[in-house]
Amino acid sequence: MNAFMKGSAPIPFERSGLNQCLPGQVEGEKNVKEGEMGKGGEKGEEEGGCEKMLTHYTWEEIQKHNSKTDKWLVIDRKVYNVTNWALKHPGGKRIISHFAGEDATDAFQAFHPDLTFVRKFMKPLLIGELAPEEPSQDRQKKSELVEDFRALRKTAEDMKLFKTDMVFFSLYLAHLFVLEFLAWLTLSYFGTGWIPTLLTALILATSQVQSGWLQHDFGHLSVFRSSKWNHLLHKFLIGHMKGASGNWWNHRHFQHHAKPNIFNKDPDVNMLKVFVLGDTQPVEFGKRKIKFLPYNYQHEYFFLIGPPLLIPVYFYIQIMMTMITRRDWVDLAWATTYYVRYFNTYVPFYGFFGSILFVIFVRFIESHWFVWVTQMNHIPMTIDDEKHKDWLTMQLDSTCNIEQSSFNDWFSGHLNFQIEHHLFPTMPRHNYYKIAPLVKSLCNKHGLNYQVKPLLQAFKDIIGSLKKSGDLWLDAYLNK
Repeated sequence: MNAFMKGSAPIPFERSGLNQCLPGQVEGEKNVKEGEMGKGGEKGEEEGGCEKMLTHYTWEEIQKHNSKTDKWLVIDRKVYNVTNWALKHPGGKRIISHFAGEDATDAFQAFHPDLTFVRKFMKPLLIGELAPEEPSQDRQKKSELVEDFRALRKTAEDMKLFKTDMVFFSLYLAHLFVLEFLAWLTLSYFGTGWIPTLLTALILATSQVQSGWLQHDFGHLSVFRSSKWNHLLHKFLIGHMKGASGNWWNHRHFQHHAKPNIFNKDPDVNMLKVFVLGDTQPVEFGKRKIKFLPYNYQHEYFFLIGPPLLIPVYFYIQIMMTMITRRDWVDLAWATTYYVRYFNTYVPFYGFFGSILFVIFVRFIESHWFVWVTQMNHIPMTIDDEKHKDWLTMQLDSTCNIEQSSFNDWFSGHLNFQIEHHLFPTMPRHNYYKIAPLVKSLCNKHGLNYQVKPLLQAFKDIIGSLKKSGDLWLDAYLNK
């Protein structure tokens, strides 16, 4: 008899009501083969129209399968072995691996706009389900909070907040083309003096930043219902408009959304030991006498190596290295079209080497804009090791909002609604303001901190949090 052993008492297979064997079939006629499944039990494979028999598992057993060579996760109480699938996962192997050994239901719903389509790929991975006596939530997560959040998502769906306003995105894309044209027109009409050059650089930097916000929408599959069209426009915007790589962006950014502000899982808090972040890392570094830089001054040298260098140096070196080493020729071809277009446009004005200096200057301006906007929502928040929080709590602890205004919406690409964006990444950004009051109400109900700040205060808090972390490091370095 197939069974999963919990202690000394076997838990028998349970059969769902789907795809039952025909009436009158006897056990010998069902032709169910038993195959090796890995640790924790066995499964029967579905044959001859009979339903797969599912093994029951406890959370204790599931949580053991969280290594590089052995990954299980739970979605809607079903247990899936994603060990081999992780290598084929369109979102990258790391994002799905980050949920190994735990419930991934809310993350699964958050990242996949077409659940029916995705479930087709899940069927071969199904190995069992949670035992009846096991709670739906792992690690003592609050069931009421989780269920309330899922009810909120259902409300958003009923309100059609995942439906796109194509006029909004069409106008947004058009304004990028207008900016690109204005940059060329400025030099054509006024020449290449210092003032026209500076004005053109500001226009191009604005185009680059706004292209970045728009590619972000397509990258999250939040514009078209068809993933193929989202992917195509994503490649166009990040490749042809910015000279970067869509696959590189996906690899980094989806990990950030899956586990924001969690060390070893969120690439955005991997600061290569240049900065120490949060409350625990500085103390750990201090106790271990790690001093790659004088971290007690990181709030000051941030201005020198943070905003000025992130995009023109670190990001673009990493992007090019990634495309070449991974032989990502499609993304490299898209990025090449950007540089062909750029040099054809600006070499007549500045010459070849002058055009290189000019694009570096544009990246320099863009980098400041990008860093301040993207870090204002996360750096001042909780940054720590994995604590296995529920989806809502994890996102609320690691993100905050900025006050809404027409300027803030445009300036930040609606990332002033960072909380709503992290909770519902496939929701079109023009609907964030509609769901925000309901999110805030849910947070109030469960005592979660829903932070909203003025824009300048958010910028100031970046520096304040870096100083706080640096002081924690210095104290631990000298006294512990």
